[in-house]
Amino acid sequence: MSDASTGATLTLERDTPATLVPIGTAGVLRKGSEVRITQRLGSHITVVSDGCMYRIDGRHADALGLNDGPSEAMTAPTTREEAEKAVIEQLATCYDPEIPVNIVELGLVYRCEVRRTDDSDIGWTVDIDMTLTAPGCGMGSILTQEVHDKLSRIPGISQVNVELVWDPPWSLERMSDAAKLQAGLW
Repeated sequence: MSDASTGATLTLERDTPATLVPIGTAGVLRKGSEVRITQRLGSHITVVSDGCMYRIDGRHADALGLNDGPSEAMTAPTTREEAEKAVIEQLATCYDPEIPVNIVELGLVYRCEVRRTDDSDIGWTVDIDMTLTAPGCGMGSILTQEVHDKLSRIPGISQVNVELVWDPPWSLERMSDAAKLQAGLW
């Protein structure tokens, strides 16, 4: 398998599930379609085909002739600090499909609380409040599901609650300085 960078144009080797960005509509890109990679960050690939932007789950990277790469084994956190660190590391692998910045640096995560599940000595519960860059973005359920799925993969995380909130509204001031630089806002 090859590995392509941003800007590469590839031909789909099979029908591939894809999500139309920013509407969030699920669909299929057909075998033989030409796509141009606009970003490959985290576990997803953003492509443009026939003038439309799509997000392809990294599990379907083979349809582009790409290698999704090995997944890292995670160890179960034993302290709250370890659990919080693991959660932040996973959140930093979630990217806005239109902006090449992760949701933490983009300032979309408003609250991240990690606590023992039911006051037990085993298992952690994670509560996340997050927002989107625009209230009308159709990617809300897709991004919240990605956050839920990635946090649920952490060994020892027994419950994940992700809430999409709109107050306060997101603004550019919520972005980290590094994110502003990366997005070309400085």
